[in-house]
Amino acid sequence: MQGALTEGLAEKLEVEPLGVGAWAWGTTRLWGYGKEYDRQDVEEAFRASLSEGVALFDTAEIYGNGASERIIGEILRGGGFDRTPVIATKFAPLPYRLSPRSLLDALDKSLARLGVDTVDLYQVHFPNPLLRIEGLMDALAEGVRRGKIRHVGVSNYGVEAMRRAHDRLARHGVELASNQVEYSLLQRAPETNGVLDACRELGVTLVAYSPIAQGLLTGKYGPGDRPSGLVRRFGKSFGEHNLRRIEPVVDILREIGAAHDKEPSQVALNWLVTRRGVLPIPGAKNGRQARQNAGALGWEMTDEEAEKLELATLGWR
Repeated sequence: MQGALTEGLAEKLEVEPLGVGAWAWGTTRLWGYGKEYDRQDVEEAFRASLSEGVALFDTAEIYGNGASERIIGEILRGGGFDRTPVIATKFAPLPYRLSPRSLLDALDKSLARLGVDTVDLYQVHFPNPLLRIEGLMDALAEGVRRGKIRHVGVSNYGVEAMRRAHDRLARHGVELASNQVEYSLLQRAPETNGVLDACRELGVTLVAYSPIAQGLLTGKYGPGDRPSGLVRRFGKSFGEHNLRRIEPVVDILREIGAAHDKEPSQVALNWLVTRRGVLPIPGAKNGRQARQNAGALGWEMTDEEAEKLELATLGWR
């Protein structure tokens, strides 16, 4: 079933079960912003996504040290959109933030960079043992009461932490809408560590970041052909051994894609889109990539094709 979310985040935000991750927007050292792509490319990605019906944009205060939020704020002020953008951002519980109340200060700064009064989804970016989950959830609920947050989420939370967050928010009458974790055909840990099952049990949408494994599932890279950029070029994932290991998976993506007139990345995203309770947020550095991502919507592979992918990627569970 297309977009198999039942009363999940997509319905709450009235968006398609696909978003856009804005980590690379404004991030110079890691992703090459300002060299390989620029501000105009990013705006084209934003507007192309909206034109294709993809309206959810996920950013964070630490992406580019605030640059990603500022860029989105500038684009929002430019207006002229095909539909209303839906914005998600995140609070980073960094070591120097010793009080949960720091979340409310960070929220105000994110809102100012974005140029909005309310953010559609506000998430805690990662756990910090120095900040109690209950205190952070109390602060998030306060943000909801003040009208500055519409929906609340967490990110990189394991099962126990997610349950604690869910239960604490419930005391305030606030739902935990999402848990953003890494999930793709090459990172299937949420299926075995209990996170996906717990999300479905609690009615929490699993927002999947790195859904095409930072480009490994696009079919563009292989042995002897690594990407540019500090993160990927020298990372273990793009080493020769791993690139050879994933070749059979990419071949299956190409095979399924040929049957549906789709690219390998669109097949990999469609596999996630059609999983119950999952919403992937691939990155897009330009309009072409944004339109390509949107091609994951509106179709479905056969059960036999999905099973073939499942079996081929069991080693990544």
